[in-house]
Amino acid sequence: MLRLNTIKKHPGATTSRKRLGRGSGSGLGATAGKGDKGQLARSGGSVRPGFEGGQMPMYRRIPKKGFTNIHRRSNAVVNLSELSKLGKSVKDVSLESLQEAGIVKGRFDRLTILATGEITQAFAIKAHRVSEAAAEKIKKAGGTINLIPIPEGKKREKKAAAQK
Repeated sequence: MLRLNTIKKHPGATTSRKRLGRGSGSGLGATAGKGDKGQLARSGGSVRPGFEGGQMPMYRRIPKKGFTNIHRRSNAVVNLSELSKLGKSVKDVSLESLQEAGIVKGRFDRLTILATGEITQAFAIKAHRVSEAAAEKIKKAGGTINLIPIPEGKKREKKAAAQK
């Protein structure tokens, strides 16, 4: 019968740690398993990640392409089929209300409504863009659409025009 005082570990389940530099009889004395001399035998003797012994490293050899636009705007795309899941509790549909309902997850700046699916409930929709087919289906269900204007970016003057 198995009792708490008879439980043993499986063979090889635990191993004792290597005791380095404890005399030649231990098998890991003198150089402590690091070999003779050289950078890796020294304390702190390691190279930084990506260092290739003086050869031009991979991260400098490969070409760099593209950039990250820090001024980009991201659109949350929602289909009418997802709006029909909201139920009767939500009447006004906006980016904030969709985030609270859990339909839109993540950080988005603008809302786009597309026409995939059917809609039976009348919603008051406040979005940046609504496709023509979606607008038709929303109005057919008795809903209203309020388009939020997208601000135009500032246009820079050309250098030639600025010098004249």
